[in-house]
Amino acid sequence: MNDEPLYAIGELARRTGLTVKTIRFYSDRGIVEPTERSPVGYRRYGTEAVARLELVRTLRDLGLDLDTIRGVVDRELSLAEVTAAHAEALDVQIRALQLRRAVLTVAARRGSAPEDLDLVHRLAKLSAAERCRVIDDFLAAVFDGLHDHPAFAGVMRSMTPELPADPEPEQIEAWVELAGLFQDPGFRGSLHGMAHDIAADRAPDDATGLPRVLAEALRARVTPALAAGTDPSSPEAEPVVADLTAHYTRILGRRLPADELRRRLLSRLEAMNDARRDRYLELLAVVNGWPPPDSLAPVLNWCVAALRTAR
Repeated sequence: MNDEPLYAIGELARRTGLTVKTIRFYSDRGIVEPTERSPVGYRRYGTEAVARLELVRTLRDLGLDLDTIRGVVDRELSLAEVTAAHAEALDVQIRALQLRRAVLTVAARRGSAPEDLDLVHRLAKLSAAERCRVIDDFLAAVFDGLHDHPAFAGVMRSMTPELPADPEPEQIEAWVELAGLFQDPGFRGSLHGMAHDIAADRAPDDATGLPRVLAEALRARVTPALAAGTDPSSPEAEPVVADLTAHYTRILGRRLPADELRRRLLSRLEAMNDARRDRYLELLAVVNGWPPPDSLAPVLNWCVAALRTAR
C-alpha cells in the first residue's frame, strides 16, 4: 500500500503558491501530471508533483519555454546543459540591452536629433573590426602627414581606445560618446592643428613627445601656484610665466624674441585648452580601463590668463 500523501489541486496550489488555473494548465500540457484521479475524476498529486512544480516555476521565472521545461522535468534534457545555454542566451540579451541603454543615455545627454540618434545607434553596434576602421580613420585624419614623425608613434598608441570583448555598461557608454567625437570634424581639425603645431615646435634633437613634456611642465610649475591661490595677473605669477617660457624655449631648441615666444606659447596653450580634448581623455580611460586622468583645464586656464597679462 502506498502511504504517500496525495493533494487535491487546491491544496497543491496553496503549497506551491501557484494558482489552480496554472497547475491545471501544466497538467493538461503533460508537464506535471496528476499521480491519480479520484473515482469522480478529481486530480490528486503526490510529493513528486510538488517538487516538479517548484522546478517548473523556477525555470519559467528564468524565461525557459514550456517544451524545454518538459524535457528537463522528464529528464530528456540535462538541466546543466539547458541552464548553461540559457545563460549564454541571456548574456547576448544583456549586452543588447546595455547597448540600447548606452545609446539612450548618450542621446539624452546630448539632446540628439532623430538623425543624431540613428548615427549614435549605428556607431554603438559596430563590430570590433569596424571599430578599428573608425579609430584608424580618425587617427589618420588627426596625424595626417605625421605618421613617420618619431614623436607621434607613442602618442597615437596612447590615443587608441580598445573596447574589451565583454565591456561593462559604462565602457559601452564611453565608447558611444567617443565614437561621436570621432565624427566631429571640428574636433578632428583641432587635434590635427595641435599635432602639426607640436611637430613644428619640436626641437630637432628632441626624441620625446612634446604634448607629454609640455603638459608635465605645466603641471609641475603651475599646480603650486594654483594651490597657493596665486592670481595669474599678479606680480607673483611672473616668475612662473618666466619659468614656463624658458622651458618652452628649451623645447623649441632656439631663442625667439620675448613677445613672439609668449604669443606662440599662448597660441599653443589656447589650442590645447579644448574641453573636447579633456573629455576624449576621460572617455579613453573608461574604455581602456585606465585610472581617470587629472584634467589639465585648470592649469591651462591659469597659464592662458597669466600669458595674456604678461603681454
